[in-house]
Amino acid sequence: MPRALLALAFPLILVACSPAADTAAADAPLAGAAIGGPFTLVDSSGKTVRWSDFDGKYRIVYFGYTYCPDVCPNDMTLLMKGFAAYKQEHPDLAVQVVPMFISVDPERDTPKVVGEFTHAFSDDLLGLTGSPDQVAQAAREFAIYYEKGKPNSEGGYLVNHSTQAYLMGRKGEPIALVPIDEGSKAVTASLERWVS
Repeated sequence: MPRALLALAFPLILVACSPAADTAAADAPLAGAAIGGPFTLVDSSGKTVRWSDFDGKYRIVYFGYTYCPDVCPNDMTLLMKGFAAYKQEHPDLAVQVVPMFISVDPERDTPKVVGEFTHAFSDDLLGLTGSPDQVAQAAREFAIYYEKGKPNSEGGYLVNHSTQAYLMGRKGEPIALVPIDEGSKAVTASLERWVS
């Protein structure tokens, strides 16, 4: 091959051999989406928690409520089972991922209640709640819909809400939806695909 052609081809060879991780952010399904942003909530101990506290770490963000009769418990079971498998295979990366459950029912979901709920699934699952205004602010940042249903005769009620789980990057940027609906193995595979 003539030297002139070799000189032109060499940079292309380097690009072709570059790690896929370099382009992963650009390939992310939610890259550039207006999802995520600052919030101030409280954890199970009542400590103030801010979105910026997780800078430098990946975050899995799910909004739900502890009195949810089926969807939220099922989703958290699958999410944390998938995360546990990922943690077993990639412990060094798993410590850089923070799964969080944010309540959309602040009236009933006190810090203690949220802590008991998340602890039932995993000690790695961070439970967050707050005042109605704080929760509303967080939900807006993540484009989450929720609405309190009509109380029954005993005063109980359901909360209709979005059920997606977002995987967010180290800078708080949206990466992908975590496919909880496809099962725990899909959760593990998604983390293996995007967390590096």
